Amino acid sequence: MLNSLLKDLSKMAFLNALLLMSFPLFAQNPERIFGEVAKTESGVEVATSDGKYIFRYFTPEIVETAFIPSEEEYTAKSHAVVLEPQAVNFTVSEEKESVIIDSEGLDIVVSKMPFQVTYFFEGEKVISEKTGYTKGEELEKLDFNLTETEVLMGGGARALGMNRRGNRLELYNRAHYGYETKSELLNFTLPVVLSSEKYLLHFDNAPIGFLNLDSNFSNTLSYETIGGRKTYQLVVGKTWENIVGNYTLLTGRQPLPPRWALGNFSSRFGYHSRREVEETIEKFREEEIPVDAVIIDLFWFGHEITGTMGNLEFATDSFPNPEEMMHNLAQDGVKTVLVTEPFILTTSKRWEEAVQNDILAKDSLGNPFTYDFYFGNTGLIDIFEPGAQKWFWKIYEELTQMGVGGWWGDLGEPEVHPEALIHAAGTANEVHNIYGHYWAKLIHEGYENAFLDQRPFILMRAGAAGSQRFGLMPWSGDVNRSWGGLKPQPEISLQMGLQGLAYMHSDLGGFAGDNLNDELYVRWLQYGVFQPVYRPHAQEEVPSEPVFREERTKELSKKAIELRYQLLPYNYTLAFRNSAEGLPLMRPLFFEEPDNFRLYSDAGTYLWGKNFLISPVLRENIKEQQVYFPKGSNWFDFYSGKKYPGGSTATIQLKEEHIPTFVRGGAFIPMAKPMQTTQHFSAEDIELHYFFDREAGETEDILYHDDGESPEALASGDYELLYLKGRTEGGKLHLSVLKKPGKAGKTSEFNETEIIVHNLQSGPKEVLLDGKRIPFEYNNKDCRLIIPVALKQKITNLTIIN
Repeated sequence: MLNSLLKDLSKMAFLNALLLMSFPLFAQNPERIFGEVAKTESGVEVATSDGKYIFRYFTPEIVETAFIPSEEEYTAKSHAVVLEPQAVNFTVSEEKESVIIDSEGLDIVVSKMPFQVTYFFEGEKVISEKTGYTKGEELEKLDFNLTETEVLMGGGARALGMNRRGNRLELYNRAHYGYETKSELLNFTLPVVLSSEKYLLHFDNAPIGFLNLDSNFSNTLSYETIGGRKTYQLVVGKTWENIVGNYTLLTGRQPLPPRWALGNFSSRFGYHSRREVEETIEKFREEEIPVDAVIIDLFWFGHEITGTMGNLEFATDSFPNPEEMMHNLAQDGVKTVLVTEPFILTTSKRWEEAVQNDILAKDSLGNPFTYDFYFGNTGLIDIFEPGAQKWFWKIYEELTQMGVGGWWGDLGEPEVHPEALIHAAGTANEVHNIYGHYWAKLIHEGYENAFLDQRPFILMRAGAAGSQRFGLMPWSGDVNRSWGGLKPQPEISLQMGLQGLAYMHSDLGGFAGDNLNDELYVRWLQYGVFQPVYRPHAQEEVPSEPVFREERTKELSKKAIELRYQLLPYNYTLAFRNSAEGLPLMRPLFFEEPDNFRLYSDAGTYLWGKNFLISPVLRENIKEQQVYFPKGSNWFDFYSGKKYPGGSTATIQLKEEHIPTFVRGGAFIPMAKPMQTTQHFSAEDIELHYFFDREAGETEDILYHDDGESPEALASGDYELLYLKGRTEGGKLHLSVLKKPGKAGKTSEFNETEIIVHNLQSGPKEVLLDGKRIPFEYNNKDCRLIIPVALKQKITNLTIIN
C-alpha cells in the first residue's frame, strides 16, 4: 500500500513537472477560470467560469472530452461512437495548481491558472488544448498545441500527400470530377486527425466545418464547426496497429464482406441492356478471365442519363425479364449489383408516390424541396425520416428478392444539397456529412432483418466516421483516367484505412475522360491486385473491361486478375483481421518503423496486409524505381526470389508483366488454385506457401476460412482457423499447422494441401511428416520445395532436413 502510494505521488509530481515545463512553450486560456472538480458515475466533471468539461474513459487508451458552454445543454447522442464505456481504474487528485486524473492508461492534467487540459500516456505528453473551446461570429472552435515536427494525417479522402499539415481542410463531402494529383475536397471528409506522435483525435460532431492542420504555421491544430457537439475522443496505443484497432473498437468494426466481393467486377458507365450485360459476361468466359460480379449503372431504370432517376425499377424493354437475367448470371457465379441514388426526379415514375408518402426533404413551409441539378428537377429522399426509410428499404427488399446481389449508392454526398433544405434530423448543413452514413445504415439493417443468410455488399460514394460498421465499401470518386489520376490512389486508400474505412479503392483504369492508354490501364490493374476491391470502371467511350482491350493489354490484365484470385485466401484472411481487429488491408510503412519520420510522408510503397510489400508503378515509360525495405525483416522478390535486407534501399528494374512485389522472410502466404469465379472455391483449393529465410527466426500467421456468405459465421463460430508456424533450428526447418474450428464439433474442411517452400537453395535430404518420411518434389530452377500433406490430425508437424 505504501509503495503504491509513493508511486502515485511520484507520478503526480512527474506530471506536474512536465506540465510546468510546457507552460512557456504553449498558449493557455487566460479567460477560463477553474471552478471545481467532481467525480461522477461516468467520469469526471470540471466546472469553469464559462461552462464545464466532462471527461470519461471508454478504455485505458481512449478518453472522451466534452465541453458544454454555460448556455447549452449536453448532447449525448453520437452518430459515430458505438463502444460502451468500460470499467477503467482512475483516481482524481486536486493540487494547488492542478487537477490530476491518474488512470491505468491515459492521464489528464487540468491546470487551474492559466486554464489548460493536457494528456499523458506512459509518462510522455501526448497533446494539450491551446485555448480549448472558443466561439466566433460564424464558427465554434476547439484548438490544440502541436510540436514543430509532427506529421499530421486524416481529414478523410484527399489528394494532398500523406503529410497534410499546413492545410485547412473543409469538412463537406463533395464530388470532384476528373481530379488528378491534387484534390483538397472529395467524397469522404472525416473529422479525424492522426499524428506521427502516435495519437488520433476524433471530433465527434456531424455539422460541416473545417479541420485546420496548422495552416497559419503557429503550431496549432483546430476543429472548426457551424455548431453541434464540442466533443472529441483521444485515442492512443503502443503501436499503430493498437491505435487503429482502438479507433475501430470505438466507432465499430467492418463486418466480413461476402467472399465474392474480393473477386473481379465487370463495370462501366454503363450497360444499356440485358443483351449488353450477358454478352460482356460471356466474353469474360470466352477469354477465361475470372469475374464474380457485374455492376449495372443508371441505364437499368431508364434509357437516358437525364429525366429518369428515381424510377427505381427495371426498364423492361431494354432489360426484359430481369429476374431471369439475374438468376442465370448467379447460376454462372456472377452477382448483379445495381446503382441507386437518393434523388427522385419530378419527371420520374415514382414522383407522385414519393410526395404522397411524404418521404422527401422539405422547404421552410413543409413542402417537398425541389431544385435543378444535372439529372433534372428533383427532390431528395429524407434518409433521416423513419417513414422515408421504410419506403426506400421496401424497394431494396423487393429487388433483392428478385435476385439483386449487391447495391451501389451513388451521389450520396448528396451531390447537390441546398442549404435551405430541411431534414427530419436538422438542416442540410447539419446533416450533410452523415447522409451517406445513414443511407448505408438503412441497407445494412434491412439485410439484418430480411436476409439472414446473406452478407450485404454496399458500395457508397460518401460516408462518415464509423460508416465501416455498416459494411460500407468506399471508393475514391470520379478520378481522371490519367497518370495524374493514378498517382494519389495509394495515398487515399492508406489514409482512409487509418481512419477506419479500410476498403477504400479506386475505379481501376480511371473513370473520367476518353484517354486510351494501355500502359496506364495495365499498371492500374496491376496495382489493383493489392487494393481492397478489384473493380475496373469508367465512362464507356473507352472500355473499362479487359476483355475489350487489345491483345497484349488483355493478356497482361488477365495475369493481374488471375493473381488476384490466387491471393483470395490471403485476402480473405486480411478481411477477417480487419473485421476482428480493425487492421487495415493497406498499411503505411511506418507501421513497421513508427519512429522513422521520413516514412510518414511516403505512400509510394506500402504493405498489403503484414506480409506483402508493394511498390506500384505510378509514372509513364519508366524502367526502374527505388524501393525502401523496412527494418525488422528481409524481403524477397515475389517473382525472382531475390533477397533484399530490411533497412536497405534498392533500384528495382521494372517488368511489363507485374509491379514490384515482395514478401516478408518467414511469411506464410495461402494461395488458391486457378478459378473462374469464387462460387466454387473451397478449402481444398488452398496451397500454403512459406518463404524461407534463415534469419527470420520463429514466425507465425493464421488462415481464416468460412462459407463466404453467412453474416453470422464469426458470431456463431461457423468458421475454421489454421495457425501456421515456422522455425529454423540448426539444419532443420520446422513447420506446423494447427487446425482450430470456431466451435467444438465443427468438421474440418482442411483435409489435404500442398506446402510449398520458397527460397531453398538446395533440395532437402528428407522431409518428415509427424516423424515419418514422406515424398516431396524439389525444383532446382525455382528453388521451390513442394510437399503434398494430408492434414488428418489437429496438429500437423513438418520437418525439412537440409
